[in-house]
Amino acid sequence: MKVSGFTFIKNAIKYDYPILESISSILPLCDEVVVAVGKSEDNTLELIRGIDSPKIRIIETEWDTSLRKGGQVLALETDKAFAAISPDADWAFYIQGDEVVHDQYYPNIREAMLKYKDSPALDGLLFKYKHFYGSYEYLGESTRWYRHEIRVIRNHHGIYSYQDAQGFRKGKNQKLQVKPIDAYVYHYGYVKEPKAMQRKQENFGKLWHSDEYMDQIIVKAEEFDYAGIDALKLFEGSHPTVMTERVRQKNWKFTHDISKKRLELKDRFKLFVERLTGYRIGEYKNYKIAPDS
Repeated sequence: MKVSGFTFIKNAIKYDYPILESISSILPLCDEVVVAVGKSEDNTLELIRGIDSPKIRIIETEWDTSLRKGGQVLALETDKAFAAISPDADWAFYIQGDEVVHDQYYPNIREAMLKYKDSPALDGLLFKYKHFYGSYEYLGESTRWYRHEIRVIRNHHGIYSYQDAQGFRKGKNQKLQVKPIDAYVYHYGYVKEPKAMQRKQENFGKLWHSDEYMDQIIVKAEEFDYAGIDALKLFEGSHPTVMTERVRQKNWKFTHDISKKRLELKDRFKLFVERLTGYRIGEYKNYKIAPDS
């Protein structure tokens, strides 16, 4: 079995992305990792070149900044990286620059890739998610955080990144057939030093909206205010091993009273049902669960 990893990144230092940890977290499961490095305003290219692994293969790209709708440029950059993986790879392992796979799930991931390698009707593997917010001690609890996404796909040219690169589709907008696996992706997109988080909020949204719209919705500030979140819970467990040093170096304070939930009645009901049954009312699913064969 051959597995190729792929990802994309731009301005990793400026916006404090844990891209080194992201890449390092999938390296043990991959035979190669293709990194599409966009032309940056910092030393992102040198940062990636500094990864000490012969598995890393860099392609240099330039983002089309004229694309200002729906995060489309993110999907295009994902597709560039996917197209550059080795043609003989069985699986392609996708990771985004603010995501890290916990090493405790390596056996489960490897076992699933081996199990379904010769099942051509299966398009990919579905991962579970933990979304951190504010610091490494809190998880988003409301239903606005997605619970699952596809992160391992079959190496097939008919598969492509969908919308803003959160998921994948195939053919004429068909959802992929996937199998859920017992493995989590840890999402750290909302755990950044507050100044870096503010820079990201002010600039990253321009991949979705016009300057005029961004001026209306983004509060101009020196630092991002993490306080206005709806609901959080304490994280119980360990972070991926590759995150140890980053967590240790955290240089800001964020505390939150988890008893305070800013949720509407309908959202409280949804959470109640989910805790009771595991079912999320109205959940968006960008995939189809493949039947057992």
